[in-house]
Amino acid sequence: MTAPEGTRPTRSGPPSGRGGDRRPARPPLDRPRRAAYEAVAAVHRDDAFANLVLPTILREEGLFGRDAAFATELTYGTLRHLGTVDAILTDASGRDVARIDPPARDALRLGAYQLLYTRVPPHAAVSSTVDLVRSVAPGAAGFANAVLREVSTRDVDAWVAKLAPPMETDPVGHLALAYSHPQWIVRAFSEALGGDLGETARLLIEDNERPPVHLCARPGLIDPVELADQVGGAPGAFSPYAVYLPGGAPGDVPAVADGRAHVQDEGSQLVAAALADAPLDGPDGRWLDLCAGPGGKAGLLGALAAQRGARVTAVEVAEHRARLVSQATRGLPVAVLATDGREVGADPKLPEEHFDRVLVDAPCTGLGSLRRRPESRWRRQPSDLPPLTRLQRELLGAALRAVRPGGLVAYVTCSPHTVETHVTVTEAARRSGVAVDFVDARPLLPAGMPGLGDGPTVQLWPHRHGTDAMFLAVLRRN
Repeated sequence: MTAPEGTRPTRSGPPSGRGGDRRPARPPLDRPRRAAYEAVAAVHRDDAFANLVLPTILREEGLFGRDAAFATELTYGTLRHLGTVDAILTDASGRDVARIDPPARDALRLGAYQLLYTRVPPHAAVSSTVDLVRSVAPGAAGFANAVLREVSTRDVDAWVAKLAPPMETDPVGHLALAYSHPQWIVRAFSEALGGDLGETARLLIEDNERPPVHLCARPGLIDPVELADQVGGAPGAFSPYAVYLPGGAPGDVPAVADGRAHVQDEGSQLVAAALADAPLDGPDGRWLDLCAGPGGKAGLLGALAAQRGARVTAVEVAEHRARLVSQATRGLPVAVLATDGREVGADPKLPEEHFDRVLVDAPCTGLGSLRRRPESRWRRQPSDLPPLTRLQRELLGAALRAVRPGGLVAYVTCSPHTVETHVTVTEAARRSGVAVDFVDARPLLPAGMPGLGDGPTVQLWPHRHGTDAMFLAVLRRN
């Protein structure tokens, strides 16, 4: 049998010789594939997040460079394409994928992903996966071999043609299977894009691409061109603080390690900067980040505040996340409060009509960052929306109480779902009892940005802007 990529056959067993029972030695288990398996299994078994467990697994396995990159690609690619892969495995195995023993199932998912979406030779994908199954579910090795050989009889387009409902009669169902998203999310994206199915497909395709790492060069601490030169990257397309990291671990970047820069999606930078740059009459020294964890936007606002003689109050209800905010804003004019942002008026440190600028980066479904956290698309459910939207309305209502007359509130979500964006903003403003005007957010973003819509709110998109799907509404209290 040909050894899987990244492994070398080793000699083992009894010495050869007259009368010796010499059997071919099996290659050692492929470490990058084993690392990917452990990460995918942890996601499904423990509800872990891949971005948290995979780095630890790579360190424990001693994987670096190309091996680490291969393990990372297998992990995230399998999680992104899980819906399509599972549909194909169900057909190829003749049984619902949910009925396959979990260890064998996750190994088969990795194997099918390699066959369908990578340039790994089919024989290597099959043999390495069968070896993996033999180590985690010994009795299923023959079954795995048969299933993967069936998977290999078609490419992914042929499988989609066989299994997906017709685009003409069921476009949502077709797009969901073809591009591996739950149907309810496809429907929500389509609605947010005005029913344009072609653009919805482009968004789904972009959601399945590996996103670049964006750094934020903190203003006043490091110039983005200087940071780009240091990391061998490029300045961002839109945010004046963004730098695209070409590769490697962000924590190894000296500017990140010493607090002059941090990891932050360019869209997240844009919406925070929009609040800071919006024209404001009157005093401008008291800023509030009402949902600050884990601290990316607070870090950017704190750096901007330091240049303008302002101070930021950063509120985070979870104590462990409040500690992250404190770490992220060390050395900046940011005071962190571990309290509930809805306590405006009840907490003496959060008085009403006190702050000049308020950011509400509300907890949401995170549908705008599925390319970065692909497992979220399979965990979120429509039933998550009612409690989240209630919390969003309450937090925005608290922000409108906290801001002074004439002051500004920016409502931000990393989700394009209209229930979390337009509906939440409209309802919260109506119920607050506070008179507000919507500020056109489009001029607050860099000139020349395409696809910002008709205003006054702005929705950013991965396929239009290369950012997470951030929503921004800016309100001025009368």
